[in-house]
Amino acid sequence: MTGVPEKPIDFVIIWVDGNDPKWRKEKDLYDDSNKDGDSTEVRFRSWDNLQYWFRGVEKFAPWVNKIHFVTWGHLPPWLDTTNPKLNVVNHRDYIPPEYLPTFNANTIELNLHRIKGLADQFVFFNDDMFITAPTSPEDFFKDGLPCDTFALDCICFQPDSAGFFNGADLTVINGYFNKKECFRKNRGKWLSPKNGARNIMRTLLLTPWGYFPGFYYQHLPSSFLKETYEQMWERVPDILDATSRDKFRRPGNVNQWLMKFWQLADGRFSVRPDSFGYCYHIKESNFSDLLRDIPSGRHCMMCINDTAQTIDFEKKKESVKEAMQKLLPEKSSFEK
Repeated sequence: MTGVPEKPIDFVIIWVDGNDPKWRKEKDLYDDSNKDGDSTEVRFRSWDNLQYWFRGVEKFAPWVNKIHFVTWGHLPPWLDTTNPKLNVVNHRDYIPPEYLPTFNANTIELNLHRIKGLADQFVFFNDDMFITAPTSPEDFFKDGLPCDTFALDCICFQPDSAGFFNGADLTVINGYFNKKECFRKNRGKWLSPKNGARNIMRTLLLTPWGYFPGFYYQHLPSSFLKETYEQMWERVPDILDATSRDKFRRPGNVNQWLMKFWQLADGRFSVRPDSFGYCYHIKESNFSDLLRDIPSGRHCMMCINDTAQTIDFEKKKESVKEAMQKLLPEKSSFEK
């Protein structure tokens, strides 16, 4: 492990200020015409903890080359935009005009490769994904390959899940890859002990299927090669275009997991231990665990995922901020 990457690694984070009245006014213009889309409050409300994302990056990933901060146009009042590592990216700066305005995270994510100056290796973050312990470049890219945990899995179509997107993504994957051939080429990666016993068992149980039934997804930051995005836009431009034209997320969309799944199916990844990060889907049953684990440094990466089951939102928001403050009390150079 080293502190200097062989090639530059950028971070990309997308953010929306759901309280911005100008943004809400524009969003409301399209809500009625997109009744089948996902414009629910849980997709846009703010946990007001973005400063801890920057603090975590500066403290635990100081080797990052550039941070591309993607926004509708609003900015946190505390953000120092003069920081030399920061590139503020408006949707208009990289998303084709025929897709704008957009309130569809899938559209924002599927076009990231168009960001001017983006490194060939980048890590994509939602604004609920944090670095919470020391990391090295090799945790994200190794030997020129993105790092990931591998396991086959079944798609879950429960309410408020990403099953519809998974299904659309897998339709593309199974149209281009032969699962048995992929297994023969990448057997060592599929069954690597780093994936963990539970994930290896998942893979073994689902190996007899002749097609990819799904991939295990940790809901954590994803490492991408920019060329994967470019390749997908060359292979399935109509599918990516159709999703990008939807103003809000809707069943039938693909998302950036398509690029992730493509890298996994193609064997273009280096195996990373499953224990590297953890996602907390906020519910009553696990909230105390979340508050305990945030300041502990137990995980290098954490996702604090808002859900429709999150009750007492304001109270929970303050509790999460208090826990983050314990871990990261000092301001970063990205704060005024």
